[in-house]
Amino acid sequence: MLIESINNEKAKYWRKIRTNKYINEYKEYIVEGEHLVEEAIKSGKAKTLIVLEGYNYESKLETYIVNEKVMTSISLLKTIPKIMCVVKLENIVSDYGKKIVILDDVQDPGNVGTLIRTAYAFNFSAVVLSPNSANLYNDKVIRASQGMIFHLNIINEDINSIIPKLKNKGFKIYSTLMNGRITPEEINDEKFAFILGNEGSGIREEIKKMCDSSIKIPINKNCESLNVAITGAIIMYIKR
Repeated sequence: MLIESINNEKAKYWRKIRTNKYINEYKEYIVEGEHLVEEAIKSGKAKTLIVLEGYNYESKLETYIVNEKVMTSISLLKTIPKIMCVVKLENIVSDYGKKIVILDDVQDPGNVGTLIRTAYAFNFSAVVLSPNSANLYNDKVIRASQGMIFHLNIINEDINSIIPKLKNKGFKIYSTLMNGRITPEEINDEKFAFILGNEGSGIREEIKKMCDSSIKIPINKNCESLNVAITGAIIMYIKR
């Protein structure tokens, strides 16, 4: 079916689910570009394809063809993609696994997406996002994750609530601090989670108090700190 008007009801709906309000209401969101579309299809979460007129893409999914004007009205990119996909929003936690990354108000979408991608690369089982972290369905988060959000257990939950749950399941909880007690190599727990804090203010004090211990990454004394995504990547690589 070819859609040529930006006032078409489908086009209006697709623009709606580019915003948090309607993503949460309709439980659907959009990803752009062939790579992200392919990752969504692999995960089984892809629902509908939106394809630019003249671009051939083979799929058994429900597909709508749109002209350039309609694609431009939906896209958030400077250069419009040739394909988009409507994805089903799923946030079902059945198993926490054994290795978890918790983000305490990490607000930069690039950092959040990179940490999700890294967690998947190094076989971590889940990422927890606090309510004030960057929104998971922010286009920059999705793109920085390179589609790994479709393959990883990502939990949106208040950290004050999830830490007691994890402890009851046998997890040890670690904060990450410049003056932490141990290095990542010294973690020997079967099940553990480590917390990364806000880019500017770090981990909140009340969250630090809930942790069992703290991790440090020894660095050159003339360097003040590491980027939060780099810190997370180092720890995850060591504990992969």
